[in-house]
Amino acid sequence: MFPTQLNKEAAIFGLILIVILGMNLPVIQFALNNDAIGIVVSLALFVFGGRVTKQKVNYLLLLLLLLFEFICYRLHIQSLHFLSIAFLLCIVYYGFTKRFSYIAFICLLLFSTIFNKLFEHLSAEIKQSLCYSAFVTLRNVIEIDKIEGITFFIKQTKITVDTACMGLSMFKSGLLTASVLLTLEEKKHKLYYSIFQIILFCCVVIILNIISNYFRIVSLILFQCTEENWLHHTIGLVCFGLYQVAPMLFLIRYFKPKIQEVTIEKTKPNYLIILISLVVVFSTSLEMKNKKNNDLLTHLSPEYPLSKGKWVNEDVFKIELPNRLIYIKTPLHKPLICWTGDGYKITETKEIIRNGDKIWFNKMIKNNQVYYSYWWYESGDKKYTSYIEVMFIRLVCNKDIRLINETIAVN
Repeated sequence: MFPTQLNKEAAIFGLILIVILGMNLPVIQFALNNDAIGIVVSLALFVFGGRVTKQKVNYLLLLLLLLFEFICYRLHIQSLHFLSIAFLLCIVYYGFTKRFSYIAFICLLLFSTIFNKLFEHLSAEIKQSLCYSAFVTLRNVIEIDKIEGITFFIKQTKITVDTACMGLSMFKSGLLTASVLLTLEEKKHKLYYSIFQIILFCCVVIILNIISNYFRIVSLILFQCTEENWLHHTIGLVCFGLYQVAPMLFLIRYFKPKIQEVTIEKTKPNYLIILISLVVVFSTSLEMKNKKNNDLLTHLSPEYPLSKGKWVNEDVFKIELPNRLIYIKTPLHKPLICWTGDGYKITETKEIIRNGDKIWFNKMIKNNQVYYSYWWYESGDKKYTSYIEVMFIRLVCNKDIRLINETIAVN
């Protein structure tokens, strides 16, 4: 009687879940277009590598889902909403099977907007450091005129290292490979890794990733091959195999799982948690269908001549003036990422006081031209320098936030 009743309830919740997934097809398609392989492999690992656990992980998942969906409801962040949908799948799966995979859960976080934004804020500095390390290594081997950010000048030729070097895709590929290896090792020994072991191995993989990308940059410069072609991709794959996959395969032999799977009595799922999760995601899905306007130019200071500007896209408005360039953007577009990607070398970064407001100042160099760049977040007539602070204001007070970036060429 119990299994039959359970199957009926599972079918009802499964039908509701299918409806919710159907409502969110554009969101799912958006996420898959960016990280299809990672997302599919993460969900597969969750089913394939899940272990029976006595820990009430469904409460943690519900707490995260409520937090993320509240943010999505106010800010309309598609990728974060997709992460909530992934958590919903995990909650339903755990509810009926009591199985959970910590490795797959970390993978799901890796392919989320939270990790993407964190990595984007860190990768610019890492890429510049790797490029400079490659410059120090190679300057006594080949003739390099100079380096500006991620751009090398060799015999009057400009060679720009692509953003894939220490970029998000390469970073995720290494950690995804590590997750697959850890899961296969668990299945092989019929034992499981502790959370500490999983985090420790991930830290080792991060170090290997940095080493791999360093040698990739050195190889690309030696071959003067930074354009997309077969040699470029071959160098990337060889470095990935030699400096990431091979060391992981070697280290995993000494990295053994020790935790045995627990046994628990079969109990009915916690339908309340599953129902709350379904209702919350369903409600947020309805709200996400309403288009949210950014209102970047509303109540903008008259010092910015809008008649001389143009929309680059729906998130960026550009104003070009003699020796002055102004960007008005959504808060997600941190200028540092764009500057380093375009070959600027940032020589100084600090907070300054201008007209009584605290803002960011950066000194940059490109092609022997010096630029002063000033930027800040703005809400109404107030300026801010903290991204976390302005997003909290937008979340709690529902105020429009914009980022203003002024760059001046210095003679």
